[in-house]
Amino acid sequence: MPGAHRAAGLHRPRPSSPEEPPALEDQDLLLAAAYVSDAQYNRNVPFETSPQAVRLYHFYNHWTMRAATYFFIWVDLALALFEEPALFPLPFLATSIAEVLCLTAFFGRLVHFAKVTPQMVFWKDTKNICIMVTIVLTLIDLITYGSLEAVNIHGVRWSRALRPVFLINFPESRQIRRAFRSIRNTLPDILYVFLLFIFSVLIFSLMALKLFGDRGLKTVQGSPYFTNILDIAFELYVLVTTANSPDVMMPAYEFNWWYSLYFITYIIINTYIFMSVFLAVVYNNYRKHLKNEIRTLAYLKRHKMIEAFNILKIKVGTEFVVKEAQWRQLAKVVEPDISSSHLELLLRISDEGQKGYVDKTNFLRLADLLNIQVVTINIKRHPLETWMPRVYQSSPSLLVQKMVRHRIFVWVYDVIILINAIFIALDEKNPLISYAEWLFLSLYIIEILLKLYTYEPRAYFGRKQFWNWFDTLIIIAALVATVANTTIQSARKYNSQQILDIVLILRILRLLRVIVSIQRFRVIVTTLINIGPTMLTFGGLVLVVYYVFAIIGMEVFHGKVHFFDPGSTSPDALVCGNPALKDSAFARGRYCRNNFNDLPASLILLTELTVVNQWHILADGFALVTHQAAKLYFIGFHVVVVILIVNIFIAFILEAFFVAYSLEKSEVETAIEKKIQELGVGVQEEEVQDGKLIDNVDAKDSGFSGDDGDNKRKALKGLYFRIASKKYKTVDALLQQMFESEIAPEDEGPSLEEILNFSPSDVHPKNPNFENSA
Repeated sequence: MPGAHRAAGLHRPRPSSPEEPPALEDQDLLLAAAYVSDAQYNRNVPFETSPQAVRLYHFYNHWTMRAATYFFIWVDLALALFEEPALFPLPFLATSIAEVLCLTAFFGRLVHFAKVTPQMVFWKDTKNICIMVTIVLTLIDLITYGSLEAVNIHGVRWSRALRPVFLINFPESRQIRRAFRSIRNTLPDILYVFLLFIFSVLIFSLMALKLFGDRGLKTVQGSPYFTNILDIAFELYVLVTTANSPDVMMPAYEFNWWYSLYFITYIIINTYIFMSVFLAVVYNNYRKHLKNEIRTLAYLKRHKMIEAFNILKIKVGTEFVVKEAQWRQLAKVVEPDISSSHLELLLRISDEGQKGYVDKTNFLRLADLLNIQVVTINIKRHPLETWMPRVYQSSPSLLVQKMVRHRIFVWVYDVIILINAIFIALDEKNPLISYAEWLFLSLYIIEILLKLYTYEPRAYFGRKQFWNWFDTLIIIAALVATVANTTIQSARKYNSQQILDIVLILRILRLLRVIVSIQRFRVIVTTLINIGPTMLTFGGLVLVVYYVFAIIGMEVFHGKVHFFDPGSTSPDALVCGNPALKDSAFARGRYCRNNFNDLPASLILLTELTVVNQWHILADGFALVTHQAAKLYFIGFHVVVVILIVNIFIAFILEAFFVAYSLEKSEVETAIEKKIQELGVGVQEEEVQDGKLIDNVDAKDSGFSGDDGDNKRKALKGLYFRIASKKYKTVDALLQQMFESEIAPEDEGPSLEEILNFSPSDVHPKNPNFENSA
């Protein structure tokens, strides 16, 4: 490939222009950059356009300000670890000072936001009102609680349950707010199904009372069977989750097998039909409102890019354009770290005819161009090729390199890994197994050495070469641990179980290499990685719900159940420190550690409730130590988390997989790849991956390999480009890309007010891809 095509030589002669662009004022540049940055990151923040407000807005969006906001949010949430009931108790004065500092930071962030937003918009925004009200309520609670503590009166820190409000309502958390909007928009439709479900449970409860209440039946514990309507309703609700099946049916089934038809009918109607309807309603509404969100984002992005264009445009001939110099300045302000070669590549794409200016259609793609990760690949010579070229290029050396690059080399080591797995499963104390482990370690070390001989070391251990780093570190750690374990056993006649455990774990972790080698596994893993970033949104949603329920549970149930060490001889250990649990299933099941005595224990207990197995026993236990009304807390958690949030999560997973399996390159990506190939500075992703340099799609220094890699390595030296892996796209970005493809380039879309008031029933462009996937 000619050297003139290298990325370093992308500079081109500036075309002569009939008119020079006017000087671009700093405030115009910053304003246009603010619009482009908002379009790039899908921000929907109305801001003042005065020079001072624009500068404040840029500072507001700076990563340090966002990081500081998240820092104080997490500190505020983490205070529950140090407040009574605490895992690490601290004096109230220390935690209250920390909380006041967090509230001050939140208030400062809110004031900063008020400085850049029009006052009417600021005071109409419910997010800002929620933050201010929460700050005031928290201060009132702190003062009240502190005053009561001063006179030795124990109060309730009720405001702690409001702390997730800060996580939800700051502009940085728009993804979590979107998830909550999905829930809010789904609630009206799901409410009718839920009421019908409750009606069905009550009808079956009345039937059970009439069928079994007067027959003198007893449960296994000897208590009356189905004689109280509230107990019946709770047991039947638990049966919907299948947690008490078949125990709840056995007394009636033992009395007469015909009664099993009652329970079978109930399970079919309520467990299978109603729960499936819940999922269908949630999924349908999730799709409908997601499409509305994506449509709004797409039009808002178009609107902001048009605003930026209108600020910078000048008239050339009969059309308005943005001059190349201004386009460069704008891109550098939006992406200060962009390299000159990358910027030149994007300019070549935007100014296709090299006219010295960018037209409106190409300008509107700037946010997308900046969002697409273009990887700079520096193909270097192997150090051995530089130090001793004759030896490295000799026939035996080339044969070794070709062998290492061949697929058979990978298959051989896959077989070795599988044989190693069989030996791991065998008896570790057998001397043959012990000696075999040294053989496997030797083979793995030889493999790494051969790869380092074949591939350029800095490419093999590139910044993003996760699997190469993982494989090497696992082998080195296993070697060190095996040597240490052997040394201890031989020198001191002492078997260190901890070191032995580490050795065994490291050996098992090596089996993960099978995932890398088998293509089908890699497809599944890549799909999981595709949806990973957006799954974090639901992680934040679950964290908020868990935190609120944990705080409430700690206030209501802390100190009611205590855990005793397994070797404890205290009689209280049999009843978890509370006589009310005597002879209960909770105590018999040794569930004493499932309590609300600190935040981590509460979160673990809520996780167990989410799994639903035996959740009714936990609910019964806490009802015994408090009041039967405590069961409403556990039912409420099940409704919110298991029925609502888990179903939304399932809907999201289904949607994400549909999209991830239908990934297609966007028009902008295609344009970038086309220009890279035209300029002769491209490297195909498949070629780079031939040598199994796994995950090298983001490496700055990447090797080049293939079956004919020797000839290609001689021709390809220097700086090249290619598009980064699609695995880093979020599902939202993919759906937005699908919708945008149906908006005509000349279509400026509705007005801003109409965009912000979109509803799912509005008419909008129909995109076959979007409809099929979302």
